[in-house]
Amino acid sequence: MHKNHQHGRRYTTDVRVRWSDLDAYGHVNNARVLTLLEEARVDWLFTEAARCGATGLTGGMVVSRLSIHYKRSITFGEQVSVSMGVLELKSVSTTIDYVVTVEDKVSITATTQLVPVDPVNWRPRRWDTAERAFLTEYLAV
Repeated sequence: MHKNHQHGRRYTTDVRVRWSDLDAYGHVNNARVLTLLEEARVDWLFTEAARCGATGLTGGMVVSRLSIHYKRSITFGEQVSVSMGVLELKSVSTTIDYVVTVEDKVSITATTQLVPVDPVNWRPRRWDTAERAFLTEYLAV
């Protein structure tokens, strides 16, 4: 369940629904929603973060928890936007929230807990200074 937070800055990106994302009913399959969220997250935490100097985020991160609330179906050809922010920032994890909208109507809300890992041994590590600064900009207050 989502709490009411006053959000800091949010990152919004559009994602493309592919024909292969659809189920037999013409809606985005529930499992394919994970891919849409992942594509949005990569755009934010890899591309945008690296552009802002937080290159460590591309080194290794794993999803340790995931929650999705489906509110409305999404069909092929619709404009899908994903807004993301940080709900919680700990020394070795962060919780990201997502609001997926189609034509300004909320279709999905979700959260993922992400853990940074060392790319050599895949063990959890602490956020570096640049990563923490980048994530803090998007932290709910």
